[in-house]
Amino acid sequence: EIPASTRGRGATGPVQRHGAMREQSSKHTEVLPDEREFQYAAKMNNLETMEKLFKKNININAVDTLKRTALHFAVARNHVSAVDFLLHHKARVDIADQHGLTVIHLAAWSGNLDIMRKLVKAGADQKAKNEEGRNVLHFAAQNNSVKIVDYFIQDLHLKDLNKPDGKGRRPFLLASEKGHADMINDLISLKMSTSEKDKEGNTALHLAAKNGHSQVVEILLKEWEEINDLNQNNTNALQIAIQNGHLSLVSFLLDKNIDLVPKPEQKNTPLHLAVINNHLTVVKSLLGANHDINSLNHRQETPLHLAADLGNVELVELLLKAGCDLQTSDKHGKTALAVASRSNNALIVDMIIKAERYYARKQVRDSDFVLSFKQDHSLQTKQIRSSLWNLAYKQLKPQEWKKLALFWKFTEEQIKAIEEQWTGRSSYKEHGHRMLLIWLHGILLAHQNPVKHIYEDLMEAGFQHLAEKMRAESSTHQESRKCAIS
Repeated sequence: EIPASTRGRGATGPVQRHGAMREQSSKHTEVLPDEREFQYAAKMNNLETMEKLFKKNININAVDTLKRTALHFAVARNHVSAVDFLLHHKARVDIADQHGLTVIHLAAWSGNLDIMRKLVKAGADQKAKNEEGRNVLHFAAQNNSVKIVDYFIQDLHLKDLNKPDGKGRRPFLLASEKGHADMINDLISLKMSTSEKDKEGNTALHLAAKNGHSQVVEILLKEWEEINDLNQNNTNALQIAIQNGHLSLVSFLLDKNIDLVPKPEQKNTPLHLAVINNHLTVVKSLLGANHDINSLNHRQETPLHLAADLGNVELVELLLKAGCDLQTSDKHGKTALAVASRSNNALIVDMIIKAERYYARKQVRDSDFVLSFKQDHSLQTKQIRSSLWNLAYKQLKPQEWKKLALFWKFTEEQIKAIEEQWTGRSSYKEHGHRMLLIWLHGILLAHQNPVKHIYEDLMEAGFQHLAEKMRAESSTHQESRKCAIS
């Protein structure tokens, strides 16, 4: 309930939850039992208990281990009656807790204008700052307390509170970061909008994009044109939205014709960032916006290079089906196939080889056929896959799979990539099996009969005895199927 410093906690929100309100060990003096009970009564708006304890002459300004008074708790909970009681009995309004929070900050955070007026009338310091350099306007902007901002600017005329906090962020930037459209519009009408950057080079647009606040981004882009502006990390609003996976905001920015070509100081294109951060839907959106699928980053890598290195099957599948360039080499002379092989991603290696062989044939694709380069687990091909497994693991001798691969026009690089994954002295069996499944993929895409082809190709490649075994095995399966049906 009570805003607290977020320094060193990795948090972005200023609200401290009930658990964090518990007393902690500290150098500060422990409150007495009656004082603790009085603070709890203020927290619960229990005026009867507060009155009873006050008559015992307790210290109503006693601070707990976090240096908070009863008034802190009453204001944080929006208990007007408890606040009235405390102010009537001269409770101090200038005490700051261990994070520099005074009651006026809490009232700004909660947005209770009635309590705020009472505190100001009681002499609360209207310009007080917490340890992060934030004043009432910062807290009000963070929590969308529009009435509080209007009160301080229009009634109290304290426009000089519109200052940067310790991170260089004015209230306008904090409201943008939190996605408060009402507050943004109010600050704009009060002439308190700004395109200035914080200490990390972020504008309001960068902060709104980081948290996916599409409505705020839309408002900001009506105020000024800085859609391609970079922060200290050389990222713009689109790239920030991509890194955080905000698909709707990415789509919105793409509709605004944001520049998809990176500036010289940027290491990656938007598509590279989407791949690196594993955002499949964002990749689809970028490809739909005609992002260059073969764009190069600072290491001369295509998006496929990155997806292959990461071993991401879904991303590789998407890029392969979209027809990306498979032959581009990075600055080390490695193709995506070589990268996948080096990274020991056998599934990706096989997918890329399937794609290379498919696109090399330049087949006219059947409009009803669903193209895929993933592993085949369909029931329709179960029998032929079983036969190919038997051929690879029980019949082919070492090096014979390579002879077949060359017969089927596998390239030296493809054979080398398959062979890269070494699992022991019997690796050739796994290598042969993978090669046969890649061959099967091409036969099926060409709408050809794999049983007929494997027999004919084995015969022509000089494996007549294996061809006859495959034919006999096929006949046996066909007989078994007939018996089962009858």
